[in-house]
Amino acid sequence: MTPHTSAHPADTHQVTMLTPPQMARAAEDALFAKATYPPHKSFLLGLTAGGYIALGFIFYTTSQVGAEAMPWGVAKVLGGVVFATGLVLVVLTGADLFTSSTMTLTARASGRISTGQLLSNWVVVYLSNFLGAMTMVALAYFGGTWHNAQGAWGAVVLNTANLKLHHTWLEAFCLGILCNLLVCLSVWAAYGGRTTTDKVLAATMPVALFVACGFEHCVANMFMVPLGIAIREGAGPEFWAATGLDAAKFTNITWANFVSENLIPVTLGNIVGGGVMIGILYWTIFQFPARRAANAR
Repeated sequence: MTPHTSAHPADTHQVTMLTPPQMARAAEDALFAKATYPPHKSFLLGLTAGGYIALGFIFYTTSQVGAEAMPWGVAKVLGGVVFATGLVLVVLTGADLFTSSTMTLTARASGRISTGQLLSNWVVVYLSNFLGAMTMVALAYFGGTWHNAQGAWGAVVLNTANLKLHHTWLEAFCLGILCNLLVCLSVWAAYGGRTTTDKVLAATMPVALFVACGFEHCVANMFMVPLGIAIREGAGPEFWAATGLDAAKFTNITWANFVSENLIPVTLGNIVGGGVMIGILYWTIFQFPARRAANAR
């Protein structure tokens, strides 16, 4: 007798992607749960998320060393794909990332959390993401990673940070919208996955798109720009000589410029792109009609 290999209907259901309406309900439930975690749990999960996104940027930086020999688009796509490792780790481990937490606006729209709970969660996660990213800054800097490839690794960091601080305020805001629209699409789709493969694929390509196109992510920038500041301030003459960079061209990489010209507009753009253009949009499409019908009964 041959072994019975056909899947039971219930087993098949377990590996089927959710429908869009089911995905909207699953996303709201997951975001409600995150918004109501005890503060210490949100803090620890936020700490890990900031570190994982930083690790993605470390991988990105490594991929860009020597990439000038490749066609520009190919190099950027490569960087985007490897950077997505950071969000994959966030999704698979249940870490708490501020940019995806902006979608807790769905739970607020449904009346499941208060405005105070929403803002409290955002503040805790944002600050813990920053501390997680800064932990990786310290490890990468004091571990000497920026000296790799005769300083070329550090040169990628400086050039990337420098570019981020040359956007106008409006450009940074719009790039933040575009970025988190894609990040939250990744996370939203991952909520509908039923296997690790589903979630990895959902989390990879939209993130690769945002990185390849140079869109702006506030948590990623919490790693890259502070590391650029540390390198600019700590590099000796031998680093500048080895890389051929002119230190005078990087004087704008400062904490004041980072906060006012990048972090603030990018954060606001991330809130609009993820919380409103994905979270509230899909809540309006899938959740609001059902709630209105239920209230009318």
